[in-house]
Amino acid sequence: MTRPIRPGATSRKPRRKELSEAELDKLVEQATVDAYDESEQTTGFYTMFEDHLAMPFGTEVLGVKVSVEQLEITDDDRIVAVCRRNNSRQRIPILDLPLPDPRPEGAEWIDAYRRWARSR
Repeated sequence: MTRPIRPGATSRKPRRKELSEAELDKLVEQATVDAYDESEQTTGFYTMFEDHLAMPFGTEVLGVKVSVEQLEITDDDRIVAVCRRNNSRQRIPILDLPLPDPRPEGAEWIDAYRRWARSR
């Protein structure tokens, strides 16, 4: 017996699966392999974001839709997302940034960074 396909069902993007702790640990290792201290490790993650995270992407911050335009590293070695709404911009630590559903391509690097930051 065949099941009928709902109209538009084939055009949906499949949901990305959550990475296991072991897979996240591999990403952490990849980002920090040549780093000697926390500052260099943060820079390693920033480089991975530049290489893998699709931007800009939209998300919602405090109930307001914003566009994440770019990432920056602050003087105290935090990675922040530069969020824009109309003519206003706000920097939000990437550790606190809510991710949209569906998540942008490369969001697993944010998960890996959050895992790394919790272990420091």
